[in-house]
Amino acid sequence: QVQLVESGGGSVQAGGSLRLSCAASGSFSGNRMAWFRQAPGKEREAVASIYAGASSTSPADSVKGRFTISQGNVQNTVFLQMNSLRPEDTAMYYCAARKFSTVTWDDVTSYDYWGQGTQVTVSS
Repeated sequence: QVQLVESGGGSVQAGGSLRLSCAASGSFSGNRMAWFRQAPGKEREAVASIYAGASSTSPADSVKGRFTISQGNVQNTVFLQMNSLRPEDTAMYYCAARKFSTVTWDDVTSYDYWGQGTQVTVSS
């Protein structure tokens, strides 16, 4: 059984910060973890991803310079530091993981495991 658990969501004023955490448990053995978000009535969109053991990351253009993805000291743990939050960042944020794949990192259909999501609400 593989589980992904997110935490750290909440409500914040515009310009504030939040740090999301995701931990994978069970028998998961993958190569890439990512954050996606989905606002009501909209498609799920990629935010950022990180490849296991890599120093580089893949942030989406919409969050570049504001959000930072990183791996924790514990294996299969990933964080999303969100700064300068805007109302348009309001969404349910999901952690995802996949096994080795040549598919582009931001393809929502390429991920094998998903967390339950954590809500982020940014007020103006």
